[in-house]
Amino acid sequence: MHQKNTSFDFNPRFQGSNFEQMAEIFAGNFGPFDASPVGRVHDFHWKADFWTDRTLTLVTSQYFTGWSVKAVSETSEWLSLIVPRTGAVDVALGRNTIEGTPGKLLLVNNHEAERFLVRGDPHLSDVLRLDWAVIVQTLSALFETPQTGSLALSPMLDLVSPAGQLIANLARSIIDGVRNDGPLLHSPIARSHLAQALADLVVRTVPHRLSHLLDKRPFLIAPVHVRRAIDFMRANIDQPITMAAVANAAGVSLRALETGFRAFREASPSGYLRNIRLRAAREDLLDPTNRQTVREICLKWGFFHTGRFSSVYRTRYGETPSDTKKRCVSL
Repeated sequence: MHQKNTSFDFNPRFQGSNFEQMAEIFAGNFGPFDASPVGRVHDFHWKADFWTDRTLTLVTSQYFTGWSVKAVSETSEWLSLIVPRTGAVDVALGRNTIEGTPGKLLLVNNHEAERFLVRGDPHLSDVLRLDWAVIVQTLSALFETPQTGSLALSPMLDLVSPAGQLIANLARSIIDGVRNDGPLLHSPIARSHLAQALADLVVRTVPHRLSHLLDKRPFLIAPVHVRRAIDFMRANIDQPITMAAVANAAGVSLRALETGFRAFREASPSGYLRNIRLRAAREDLLDPTNRQTVREICLKWGFFHTGRFSSVYRTRYGETPSDTKKRCVSL
């Protein structure tokens, strides 16, 4: 990523001299967004090529005139890893504007940025996008509770640190692996593993709003009664158990059970049980051999209201149960 080399085979499938034409092509492939050229432009020359499997997306593009773009409410949410080759990308985040130039790598949630300004004559860049649902799923698995709100990732990757270099090298491997009919295009399982590895590295090593919890987690050794309660929940996950039964199995009062879970698992006992069942439901949804419908899986794990289940599931994993099942089948 330190190199400013722009000598690579760029064989764009799309090009033109009209801004509206470019915006229409991008919107047709990635959904709606808000964009405009910088100043009055008669000829807007551009070139672009892109690939996507819904989880990972690579956009390589060249522009000879500046333009700005921002997400709207209907725009899909993703993490953009921006690799400028010539020119620059300015990202407005609150009161700060982050400048991305050759030799740098930016990490930005497209819905958290107020605007992206593409500039340079010419501007050439790679943008690797990771479906934000993968980040949400990684956070949920790591902290064992749903995470909502802005993650506030540090937008400038520290390419001096070992972790920063590792993320940059992984991003480059993915980019090179899918560019120009690369080998990754023919290995969806490898792509899935690389996408998850990228999400895990970002969540664990790039500073963000929840980073302080990572330092605390190794020391949160739950007391015996909490561990007993969790063991009981897992052993009876498919049974209609009550919190009174859980407390009895753990040998404590309901109040002590509640206090222990909130202190050491940052969730109520019932919320923790729900999360265990959500994970079990997700495993069923991810199993390509499972022929049960979403409703059948929902009922199997004790969720009797399909709409409520879908809402909780989406909050936890960043996608609907139907999306999970469709994605699994497509692999």
